[in-house]
Amino acid sequence: MATLTYNIVEHDGGWAYKVGGTFSETFSTHAEALRAAQIASSEQQVAGATDGIQYEDAQGKWHQELADGRDRPQTEISDDAKD
Repeated sequence: MATLTYNIVEHDGGWAYKVGGTFSETFSTHAEALRAAQIASSEQQVAGATDGIQYEDAQGKWHQELADGRDRPQTEISDDAKD
């Protein structure tokens, strides 16, 4: 099972959380970014419906799969920053 880490970071004159290479919106305070990461992290773990998906890989090839809506990643929050 995959683990997603939500990192609290300074970003664009404020604070954000970052998952992989993707930043959230920018928040005015560290506390707001932390709370948003906690909410997003908990929502990531909610099971959805099993459904067909299509996606393109890095080589430009399209794939079709059945995605199990119960297969949710584990999440964690990394917060080394301070306000």
